[in-house]
Amino acid sequence: MMWSATQYSAFERERTRPVIDLVAGIPTLAVSRAVDLGCGPGNSTEVLAARFPGALVTGLDSSDDMLASAQKRLPDLHFELADIDRWNPDQTFDVILANASLQWVPDHATLYPRLVSKLAAGGSLAVQTPDNLEEPSHRLAREVAKTGPWASKIAAVTHPPRHPATFYYELLKPLCASVDVWRTVYHHPLAGGHAAVVEWFKGSALRPYLQPLSDVEQAAFLERYLAAIGEAYPALTDGTVLLPFPRLFVVASKSL
Repeated sequence: MMWSATQYSAFERERTRPVIDLVAGIPTLAVSRAVDLGCGPGNSTEVLAARFPGALVTGLDSSDDMLASAQKRLPDLHFELADIDRWNPDQTFDVILANASLQWVPDHATLYPRLVSKLAAGGSLAVQTPDNLEEPSHRLAREVAKTGPWASKIAAVTHPPRHPATFYYELLKPLCASVDVWRTVYHHPLAGGHAAVVEWFKGSALRPYLQPLSDVEQAAFLERYLAAIGEAYPALTDGTVLLPFPRLFVVASKSL
């Protein structure tokens, strides 16, 4: 199941709000070069370019579909096909942005310092990652994967581990002049009810579970997952589901 810009963008307003908050937390400085790692359909790149209008901004993603959407959205910017875990540019950057992308990359103890090493003097690494592996949305996906007839295919599926705020602060403080870490729980009102919750995660967290399954198995998996979501997230009186979504933010800046 390939990354789909259309699927991901179905909740663009909700997915963009965290990156607005993230970019607002970057210390103001003269930015000449910035990069968006895991730019997706370009919504985060657009926020980055608007904050630093004089900068040369580049977007990177591992999905051709995402890049095509981003390039159509921002035709004057440059986008490249690349994997974050193998990204090793010759030049340095004043801002390295990674919005909801590094949770897919393992070994943060190595990854984050490597990204800091690509910052210019005074530059900032700004990262936002979902902090929801223990939320019902993810716990139920694991349970459905292990208990269905598809268990032999997907019971062992795991997401790379997430870490608490203290992990990133202790990791980055020796390398940076300042490290700002915070956690926000967004409560997204989804007018489409429980089906909308499923659609949301089809574009992200459910992808590793759905990819190995046939079309028939995918439909059965999603039906069982929907039933579980219906019990875990009570709908409001108007049918709206208020989806709690915790996210962890890190802005680490090097000295001038």
